[in-house]
Amino acid sequence: MITLNKITKKVGVRLLFEDVTITFNEGCRYGLTGPNGAGKSTLLRIVMGLEPPTSGTVLLPKKVGYLKQNLSDFQNFRCIDTVIMGNQKLWETLAERDRLYGEEMTEQVGLRLGELEEIIGEENGYAADSDAQMLLTGMGIPIELHEKEMGKIPTDMQFRVMLCQALFGEPAALILDEPTNHLDLESIGWLEQFLRGYKGTLIVVSHDRHFLNSVTTHIADIDYETLIIYPGNYDTMLFAKTSVRERAESENKTKEKKISQLKEFVARFGAGTRASQVQSRLREIERLQPTELKKSNIARPYIRFYPPEKPTGQVIFKITDLSKFYGGKKVIDHFSCDILRGDKIAVIGNNGRGKTTLLKMLAGVLKQDSGQIEPGHGLQIGYFPQVHSDFIDKSSKTTIFDWLKERRPGIYDQDVRSILGKMLFSGDDAFKQISHLSGGETARLIIGGLMLCNYNVLILDEPNNHLDLEAVSALSWALKEFQATALFSSHDRDLISTAATKIIALEQDRIHFFDGSLSEYLETKK
Repeated sequence: MITLNKITKKVGVRLLFEDVTITFNEGCRYGLTGPNGAGKSTLLRIVMGLEPPTSGTVLLPKKVGYLKQNLSDFQNFRCIDTVIMGNQKLWETLAERDRLYGEEMTEQVGLRLGELEEIIGEENGYAADSDAQMLLTGMGIPIELHEKEMGKIPTDMQFRVMLCQALFGEPAALILDEPTNHLDLESIGWLEQFLRGYKGTLIVVSHDRHFLNSVTTHIADIDYETLIIYPGNYDTMLFAKTSVRERAESENKTKEKKISQLKEFVARFGAGTRASQVQSRLREIERLQPTELKKSNIARPYIRFYPPEKPTGQVIFKITDLSKFYGGKKVIDHFSCDILRGDKIAVIGNNGRGKTTLLKMLAGVLKQDSGQIEPGHGLQIGYFPQVHSDFIDKSSKTTIFDWLKERRPGIYDQDVRSILGKMLFSGDDAFKQISHLSGGETARLIIGGLMLCNYNVLILDEPNNHLDLEAVSALSWALKEFQATALFSSHDRDLISTAATKIIALEQDRIHFFDGSLSEYLETKK
């Protein structure tokens, strides 16, 4: 159980949440939601004592698993040891025991070793290695990496090890901030199953809607400068929250209409003989005052990729015997397929299998080592890179307005302003320098540039990274409704399920081209 008592947090003059008093109960799994900047990560850091609240207190159980992001602190430790560090008491006990075994054996040392062995037994330390290996394997980390130092394995694998660390040792509570980042579909599925069987208190932040719907029993939503608990998963919360807001707004409109009618009566008969009726109307006006509704922080961008100005031929790309090497390793091996006009293709597969490589070659950013990519007639390709700095100079002092205008010379200022508004850049935001943008803002800006240019082919590499749930949902529907061709890589199953009609799956044996939805493809794998 985790209890927040009158927690308030201000950042400068901005109030994130005020006087929050809530208990997160044992056996419940809470999804912490709210748009980027609402204060989700800040609240988790307050819960863990890593950042002070402006006021209020937090009560935690003795053992809490927390997903750390500080990879640099673990570079010289073996992966399996890094996982065991998730139980700090056990790790310190094991370290002291190993140190004492290296010293001269005295009666005092012997007694202390006995005490330490007792603690190790209580903490299930004799099964620590096997428990840690089970977590690492479930998270998709090959067994040959378990004994390697963290600094000698790929960065995405290091993040998975840190997730295993948070899960290790049967903590009474789990605090996970974006645990699905750096995970492939199989690992996300394993994590979902693990968390559904977890008996403690879980608080998780994720931009993966499918993950939240699969795992959570409650949603803790940061909005209206407070934290509101809704029973059910994310979709249930969204329906309930929207319904309550719409009902309150409808009631206010009804009251305003009635007040207008009463005021008209008072204006007509205020100076006449109907004094008692006028006073009655005035009292009614006072009683009917509309409820003051705080502004919600939910803001969904309006993403639409408009029909292209120039049509393409039937075949967009004819790929024949395509291969690509990296450091002597063949990432793409003799792959062939035809990509046709109107295809919506999700490129899926474990990290390191070549999704980004394939998309870069199709976008013309990277040259293949062998084979052919024959582009069809009249292609105008819009490309969204996984690494934003490949497309946007983050050191630039260019404003976002000027950057967008450069995408399409000759475009009217009001058209640029329209795109900025749709992507949630309002007023003076147009004069923000690119160097000052967050990851989410940069992603929305790139998408805005794609909307502006009416491309007939879109190639998007992990476009949902850095986007909040509302923006990912808007992107999903935009791709689904796009009247041309799109290829995109993602680990977000809601995005893939909504938008993709075909799948390119980079599996261990080969690249599979599947004509059908994600659920149909996963069914064939079973």
